[in-house]
Amino acid sequence: MNANWKRKLGGLCLLGWMALAPLRAGAAGPAGSAALYQYQGADRQQKLVEGARREGTVALYTSLNPKDAGPIIEAFENRYKVKVVLWRASGEKMVQRALTEARAGRFTPDVFESDGVEMEILAREKLLAEFSSPSFAALPAAAFPPHRQYVADRFNFFTIAYNTRLVKPEEVPATYQDLLQPRWAGRIGIEASDSDWFAGLVKEMGEKEGMAYFRKLAAARPMVRTGHTLIAELVAAGEIPLAAAVYNHAVERLAASGAPIKWKALAPTMGRPGGIGLARNATHPHAALLFADFMLSAEGQELIRQRNRVPASRAVNSSLNQFQFKMIDPAIMLDEADKWEQLWSGLFLKGQPVGKTN
Repeated sequence: MNANWKRKLGGLCLLGWMALAPLRAGAAGPAGSAALYQYQGADRQQKLVEGARREGTVALYTSLNPKDAGPIIEAFENRYKVKVVLWRASGEKMVQRALTEARAGRFTPDVFESDGVEMEILAREKLLAEFSSPSFAALPAAAFPPHRQYVADRFNFFTIAYNTRLVKPEEVPATYQDLLQPRWAGRIGIEASDSDWFAGLVKEMGEKEGMAYFRKLAAARPMVRTGHTLIAELVAAGEIPLAAAVYNHAVERLAASGAPIKWKALAPTMGRPGGIGLARNATHPHAALLFADFMLSAEGQELIRQRNRVPASRAVNSSLNQFQFKMIDPAIMLDEADKWEQLWSGLFLKGQPVGKTN
């Protein structure tokens, strides 16, 4: 197991790894669940609904905030008369709790929903099981990691954001190179923890060219702040004219409330996946698969869009995801975290830990 992602959880991953060794030695989880998760018979929907209603509940562990998760849970409960037992925390805390419970032989969650890095850790710890869903056909290839232990249900895209009162239409950058124009020196905002955006973009540009680009961006004295929501709010308030990398859904929410802010996707647009996965040892496997189906369905994805988040499904008509993009591989960000965090810190944080700045 790579030390980078052990460190991210304060060593708890190591405990999880040791505790779950029997699972890694060949156990594939409950045989019934594994077969159910891949079932594609004509009676699939009826089988899931009847089984879920017998089970009565489904336990969901998620980092999605309650305002965004609430409408999806309510719609699912109303549709299927199955209660969702929600436990919500940051992605890191969610993984810590899942590993602690698994180490004690308790397998409470049926469904996990969180950012790609956390879902990748759960997959490596063998807490997830591959599943199939009719909604997979509407998902882009980027939604599936190679091992297919989880699938993206939403994306966070890094786009530029600008204040429409301070930036003239003809000044809006059309390429990343445009961010290096002299007019933007000291006027661009970046987020202190965006080492993954940095890594993804450098890899796409080619490491030599990419590092040269970011050295020039650092020389332009960008304003470093902590928090993507804060950066977007500062742009909307006019304190920062232009931000180099902001979640486009955060900008969309501010614009919908009348704020003078817009976003624009530059090529290559980098994205972070948020994913959903089913517990290998789910207590309520029918309800788990039924919930995943609903989350990935056109109805569930539309509820994500209505919260101004970016649905993964192409079945939902959303300007938030109708452009070419490249996904930042969560596995790479776990395995190469030290490298990219150190480089980012040296360029933009004066050697401080990633996520902290003056």
